Amino acid sequence: MLGNDAIVENKHLAGVSLGTQEPSETLAHFHVRLGHVVALERVLAALLVFVAETRDHRVRGVRKRELGDHENILKLLDVMKAENNRDIYLVFEYMETDLHAVIRANILEEVHKEYIIYQLLKALKFLHSGGVIHRDLKPSNLLLNSDCLLKVGDFGLARSIDRDNVLTDYVATRWYRAPEILLGSQQYTAGVDMWSVGCILGELIGGKPMFPGSSTMNQLDRILELTGQPSDEDLESIQSPFALTMLDTLPPVTKRSYRELYPAASPEALDLLQHLLSFNPNKRYTAEDALEHPYVAAFHNPEEEYSSDHKIEISIDDNQKRTIEEYRGKLYEDIVRRKQEKAAARRAAAAAAAAAGSDDDEEEEDEDGSTTEGSETPSTGRSTD
Repeated sequence: MLGNDAIVENKHLAGVSLGTQEPSETLAHFHVRLGHVVALERVLAALLVFVAETRDHRVRGVRKRELGDHENILKLLDVMKAENNRDIYLVFEYMETDLHAVIRANILEEVHKEYIIYQLLKALKFLHSGGVIHRDLKPSNLLLNSDCLLKVGDFGLARSIDRDNVLTDYVATRWYRAPEILLGSQQYTAGVDMWSVGCILGELIGGKPMFPGSSTMNQLDRILELTGQPSDEDLESIQSPFALTMLDTLPPVTKRSYRELYPAASPEALDLLQHLLSFNPNKRYTAEDALEHPYVAAFHNPEEEYSSDHKIEISIDDNQKRTIEEYRGKLYEDIVRRKQEKAAARRAAAAAAAAAGSDDDEEEEDEDGSTTEGSETPSTGRSTD
């Protein structure tokens, strides 16, 4: 259990399990210094074997969390080495539930669904403008609290899209994968995330997954029932030498309409769904496009839908395979660096606060050194935590 580690006991009180998924375990803990409940995940050393074999890793997830200065992206609050010097602890914001559980509970009103999609689009506009695609968007990775505040979590499969990467098809739960990934494209774009948003919107409308395929080919078959057979232009946009061969092996399908699938849905919801689930990624809505759509008009506010002001540079090359020891060493270097940066920022803030207080004191003094009548001496005891 997490609580058996002395490193945890120094900062946290006993926690309640939020679930175990090998090779990690997550608990809700009370963080003594922060003064509130957090989600504490212990990532076991076994994960680093997976890291070395696949290059899809939590190191990337930790580094992408540097994009977390957005209200709809789950924040990584701390990273700690475990006492055994092999595992690590990730301390996240605590969220009460996830969208998968909420959909199954069937408790959402239409306005809640609109607000959830709106927040997801805000987060994706921010991420995509920073040069990052999530690649694993699904209801269980969208966390919610009782105020319907949404935060995108689990960046373990995220990638940078600003360098000439050859992208892997080892992404996303099959039911939320875009056609270009299913067809073996290695040059896909942020459109893969937007396809997933469409799948999530359909699940919100219908209460169950849109394309619960049992295999890659069955997944494609289910998609074509809704999108219809792709044109030559659509196939060219996929950028995969396997696309035509794979699609030729599928039996003919009878296309269904969105209205037939979701007869009770609003026209706005169906229109947005159709634009998000375009087979051709070049015709698929971007996050910016979708934020302008009438479906989220009740919440649309350009001032709150901001882009990232910088591109994310990843120090670990996604295309380079490394040993377990190299990954662990690099991660621990990042832990030390992050702690040093936080400590330096706190010292700088304290120094700035003290200097500001000193300047205010000098301005309020008379020539004889007395304090101006009726003035108050500014406090310099501002918290820098």
